[in-house]
Amino acid sequence: MDRRRFLQSSLAGSALVLPATRLLAAPAIVGSDAVRPTLPSGIQIGDVTANRALIWARSDRTARMILEWDTSERFANPHRMVGPWATEATDFTSRVDLSGLPAGQQHFVRVSYQDAGTGRTLSEPVVGRFFTPGMAARPVRFVWSGDTAGQGYGINPEWGGMRIYETMRQQHPDFFMHCGDTIYADGPIEAERKVEEGRIWRNLVTEEVSKVAETLNEYRGRYRYNMMDANVRRFASEVPQIWQWDDHEVTNNWSDSKDLSGDKRYQEKNVGVLQARATRAFLEYAPLRPADASEPERIYRQFSHGPLLDVFVVDMRSYRGPNSANLQTSRDHDSDFMGETQLKWLLDGLKRSKATWKAIMADMPIGLHVPDGKLADGTARWEAIANGEDGSPKGREQEIAWLLRELKKQRIHNVVWFTADVHYTAAHHYHPNRAQIGDFDPFWEFVSGPLNAGSFGPNAIDRTFGIEVVFQQAPKEPNTSPLAGLQFFGQVDIDPKSKAMTVSLKDLNNAVLFSKQLQPA
Repeated sequence: MDRRRFLQSSLAGSALVLPATRLLAAPAIVGSDAVRPTLPSGIQIGDVTANRALIWARSDRTARMILEWDTSERFANPHRMVGPWATEATDFTSRVDLSGLPAGQQHFVRVSYQDAGTGRTLSEPVVGRFFTPGMAARPVRFVWSGDTAGQGYGINPEWGGMRIYETMRQQHPDFFMHCGDTIYADGPIEAERKVEEGRIWRNLVTEEVSKVAETLNEYRGRYRYNMMDANVRRFASEVPQIWQWDDHEVTNNWSDSKDLSGDKRYQEKNVGVLQARATRAFLEYAPLRPADASEPERIYRQFSHGPLLDVFVVDMRSYRGPNSANLQTSRDHDSDFMGETQLKWLLDGLKRSKATWKAIMADMPIGLHVPDGKLADGTARWEAIANGEDGSPKGREQEIAWLLRELKKQRIHNVVWFTADVHYTAAHHYHPNRAQIGDFDPFWEFVSGPLNAGSFGPNAIDRTFGIEVVFQQAPKEPNTSPLAGLQFFGQVDIDPKSKAMTVSLKDLNNAVLFSKQLQPA
């Protein structure tokens, strides 16, 4: 059995942490297909470390999660574990957080569900695989992108579904980083829509995606919808994932200043209520390990992928102040973007990292204009870091200026930024000789996306930090459909001998549009 022959099917309830040991259980009964549970959303593997892996799955009914793992694809000596119940309380999602796994090895898992209503009737298993990094230097490959099922572009069976997920799977990456907008809760999906050149894009449609998400079930339904796609399910069973979120998991450009009073699509106008429901759905469906009991909803976290790479996942949504003109001259709550606590966590982790490369996975770019309409007086309001002025750092830019200064002061090198959000692909180089501040080291930022959404851009640039657009590819017209092929992901390869990092920006068909080899300092 190889990756192409794997079975294809898709914070939930109790996140059960189980050591990598054998547990005994009563034998299961394999019943007829009519009475057996199913896994309609397949499985997901997430947040893999040297000795841990989170295994996520979803049943079609109340059932007990059963997991087997082995280092042999034949499951010659499997370890069998009895996991948590999948119940209606968590939309029948459940997960097991395996611990004590051997580092530096390939692992294989089989997930089944044992029915609660028919004794021990067991589902057909869904099979997955993942690799735990070790301390030995070995080639590292990961892919990243963002923006799934946006602008009304959902699952189009005539086009082959969300094809870019299959393209990424075929690269056999060690992991995939989803840089936010994992769903588009604010974008209804219709059965048909006219696109460029008079063509028709045809979607599968469910009740939950036919309107903006407001109820908990509608938010959950967005994740269920994406996992209806066979490409997504196959990918999720073979490629470990790391998720972060941005705005569309709740509603477009949400912050403390978001006002839905004039949006007739929403019956629920309270953004805080929507955020609460959206957060619960995200944490139920993301293959994400909770930080700890004191902060179970924390999304920013760090992963070590051996001696060559440390990954820092930041959250640029949960701690920000209200979207504003972004021109504050001092740092306070109104100018927060990542917030003081997260910013210090990030700097401390970068300082302690002994890996050759430090990858900051961000849900928004640093030097691009991302507007959010206008304030009452006509002043431009901003959604991301940049504020439309090329002068000294103000507003949210002050956090980035502080971090860049500290990286130079503390001699922290080989930091590279990766992001999505703007629905096109680009390579940005930042240099103090072009910037309004001079006390930072040059660095790169790479942008890629969307995965299955409308294509936009390119965005205007903000020169505060000395950005140079080395490469970009974007559509000629905004909201170009996936039929145009302008769907993008990025691929990173780190060579264990030279320790060089090669970043490639790729399209839907795996064509390399741009490549840059970075040498470690």
